[in-house]
Amino acid sequence: MKETLYEILMGDKALIHIPYGDGFFDIYKSVVVSWLVIAIVFFLILFMTRDLKVHNISKRQAAVESFVIWIRGVTGGMIGEEGYRYRDYLGTVLIFIAFSNMMGLFGLTPPTMDITITIALSIMSIVLVEGAGIRRKGVGKWAKGFAQPMAVIAPMNVLELFIRPLSLCMRLFGNILGATVIMELIKVAMPLPVIVPAALSLYFDIFDGAIQAYVFVFLTSLYIKEALE
Repeated sequence: MKETLYEILMGDKALIHIPYGDGFFDIYKSVVVSWLVIAIVFFLILFMTRDLKVHNISKRQAAVESFVIWIRGVTGGMIGEEGYRYRDYLGTVLIFIAFSNMMGLFGLTPPTMDITITIALSIMSIVLVEGAGIRRKGVGKWAKGFAQPMAVIAPMNVLELFIRPLSLCMRLFGNILGATVIMELIKVAMPLPVIVPAALSLYFDIFDGAIQAYVFVFLTSLYIKEALE
């Protein structure tokens, strides 16, 4: 049986095979790389936030504070004043997805190229969206909102609960997979298999990766704003 392009790009999805019973318990590459991303961000935070001061702050602390203010400004500007309490969650997701998308620079498969990872991120976001709506309106008013502006479209509004996370996960997954496919085709087609792909990799892994992270968070913020109306 011929392998699909996705199977060729992903290779063996399981990185670690642990004997369990009559078979194996597999730990997938996307999970391991996700752990790596979390570890990198965690230790970077620990390093950058050492010895914080109120007065006579260091250049490192000034840079950290400027970044936090900037990222909060970006996510806060997306979501508006009513949803301001959710800006830190959006900032965390933005940083995680951006770092994940850039793993290709180090020869690793981006976790977001595994649809299970994008599904998990999408479900988290939609749970937050609906939770924000319930927190703001109460369960009764939130449930009645599905019958607005008329009861006949209630099934469509309920269906939207499943369409939104599907849209979020497929958009992120599809764009990252598409960028990887393009890079693989360029590596095969280009007469200079190192220089040109390396330059384009900077675009797809850094610029496009950051854009896709921004789009995911931007759409989530739009859904939260709508839930709070």
